[in-house]
Amino acid sequence: MDYSKIYSPAFVLDEKLLRKNLELINDVQKKAGIEIILAFKGFAMWSTFPLVREYLSGATASSLFEARLCFEEMKTRAHVYSPVYFENEFDELMSYSSHIVFNSFNQFNKFYPETKKTDHPISCGIRVNPEYSDVETDLYNPSAPGSRLGVGADEFPDDLPEGIEGLHFHVLCESDSFSLEKVLENLETKFGKYLHQVKWVNMGGGHLMTREGYNHEHLIQLLKKFKQKYNVKVILEPGSAIAWETGILLSTVKDIVEHKGIKTAILNVSFTAHMPDTLEMPYRPKIVGATEPKENSKFLYRLGGVSCLAGDYMETYDFGKKLNIGDLVVFKDMIHYTMVKTTMFNGVNHPAIVILKENDIIQIIRKFQYEDFKGRLS
Repeated sequence: MDYSKIYSPAFVLDEKLLRKNLELINDVQKKAGIEIILAFKGFAMWSTFPLVREYLSGATASSLFEARLCFEEMKTRAHVYSPVYFENEFDELMSYSSHIVFNSFNQFNKFYPETKKTDHPISCGIRVNPEYSDVETDLYNPSAPGSRLGVGADEFPDDLPEGIEGLHFHVLCESDSFSLEKVLENLETKFGKYLHQVKWVNMGGGHLMTREGYNHEHLIQLLKKFKQKYNVKVILEPGSAIAWETGILLSTVKDIVEHKGIKTAILNVSFTAHMPDTLEMPYRPKIVGATEPKENSKFLYRLGGVSCLAGDYMETYDFGKKLNIGDLVVFKDMIHYTMVKTTMFNGVNHPAIVILKENDIIQIIRKFQYEDFKGRLS
């Protein structure tokens, strides 16, 4: 990718890499005999949906707007889960939904009767909490003590209420198939008898099957075994895996300031507005041509965001050379779980959205304007 030919700042997706991921995911889907759907909370770049639909049959949504996006741009009804549903939205939500998962029996009892009044079938499920996860960061751990997500085994009746056709869980985050295996062991221990009472099991997201070194054969055999044992349809809804390592965030050095020996390259992007995961998780994004500081590093630069938030920066990287105003700084793997979380905090403009097409043509999908900022406020 010739970064110098691309508008900055911009999120840039490489279409060839997206197809490569989708081909791998589709191979797992076919060999395991399961359904894999796109999770909008991880990747909702709807200009790519025609390509995604060549491999995946649908998507999962967690809000009315996501469900509508699925219906309009994926051309299919959504698998919907939300911690809570709203009375003034539920009728419209149902029109875009093929599956609705409830977070509690209170929610199920309240809204299930409405799902029987639609002109198309809606399959209902309940989210369960297997009370196990190997996710260490509480912010991303749905099984943390006191979690509001899902129903525990001790809260279940002996028999599932009429109308619940599926069970749903989501307790992984960028995990491997061996983590899923441990979750399933816990699920069977706590919810085994209910697994014989349902038609489908949605195993949520966090299955990072496009990461290098992932054991696909182990995943396939694990899913086939579970599916056959309980005679259920199995659904996965990975978020990160779809767009894993498919693109970058391109930025430019606009100024370099120094205070008490610390040089800061100020960029035309913001960590808090454009890469919030780097601050909230936190994690350090990888940068093309930069490494972690060493004892003898000579070209150390802190990277500063363009907003006025004091903490809008990343600690020093070793660039191996002097940085100058106008140099490009390229953040790797910035398409999944990044674009979906961006804001226009401080009135900072959103980076353009760009696709490097399979024929190597650079297509600017969208540039943002003042009206985009003003339209979100009142």
